[in-house]
Amino acid sequence: MGKIKTKFYPVYVGEGLLESFDFNEFGASAYVIVCDQTVRKKVASHLASNPSLRTAPLHEVVVPPGESSKTMTKAEKILRFMAANNLDRYALVIALGGGVIGDLAGFVASVYKRGVSYVQLPTTLLAQADSAHGGKTALNIPEGKNLIGSTYFPKAVIADIGILKSLPDEELSSGLAEVIKHGVVWDAKLFNYLEKHISKLSMKETKHLVEKSAIAKAKITEKDPNELEFRKILNYGHTVGHALEIASGHNLNHGQAVALGMACEGHIANKLGFFNSKDLARQNNLIKELDIHVKQSFKTDELIEYMRRDKKSKAGKLYFVMPLSIGKVRQEKGQVAFEVEEQVVRECLKLLS
Repeated sequence: MGKIKTKFYPVYVGEGLLESFDFNEFGASAYVIVCDQTVRKKVASHLASNPSLRTAPLHEVVVPPGESSKTMTKAEKILRFMAANNLDRYALVIALGGGVIGDLAGFVASVYKRGVSYVQLPTTLLAQADSAHGGKTALNIPEGKNLIGSTYFPKAVIADIGILKSLPDEELSSGLAEVIKHGVVWDAKLFNYLEKHISKLSMKETKHLVEKSAIAKAKITEKDPNELEFRKILNYGHTVGHALEIASGHNLNHGQAVALGMACEGHIANKLGFFNSKDLARQNNLIKELDIHVKQSFKTDELIEYMRRDKKSKAGKLYFVMPLSIGKVRQEKGQVAFEVEEQVVRECLKLLS
């Protein structure tokens, strides 16, 4: 088991951690496992067999899989369950699942009795490499994705990479999209490593990608924990990506949408004279390796409207992160997200057709 120390919490990466990690170190009065129905069938039994979880009452709340569970309704269900079971402020919430569960359980932990501890046990590559890190929690509302949330750091992120062996290729590709993003905006060495190994990833190489992504996100988060500006570089690909997710009715998963979003946003940066053409091509070649197939068309007006609701937008204007080269983004006077004229964005969205 590898341990990475970050400013806000430790990250553990290894195989078999669900069964072997010692949860006693958190001193919890009770445990609340939050997971979805799919994860419960596949991996919850591994966690339940962990002997350290027998030292305090163990509870479980199961929700349906998918973005439909990232809502106030589901959050209230968990909060009322915790209150009905008289759980105190020393209870530990365990987020067992992908990005949706991490967001949902983290949000619940941040508001129950004004905050209880939680840990992230990510079960997808996307969550292990990206969404479980950084302390962001979020819920969706009909008006947009992730518009309700908090910044609330977990006690630890525990990434059991052995779980990834059972994931379908689509889920692995989704996670690799976020690894590509970390490489483009921050870590050229990580990007180079992925170029060499993306066609065939062993557990050793996957562990390396998870660890390096965790370190990248930690370093970026430490510079700007509350996403006042610099941390926005992690939203590269997400302005277009979130719009695609919603417009597709979530037929595109998060990683797929972000990958397509990076292709569009990279083109925007290139068109405006920032992202050099050679590195844009390198980025897009990696994205092609993810083998994403879009089975529907999108209305540009609809995508633009969703983008206007993005957290980076100001007064309805569109703002984007601008890569300069692999591992480096445009920064001016502390600013990392820049306004782009709508017509430029519309032209670049044609790449999706």
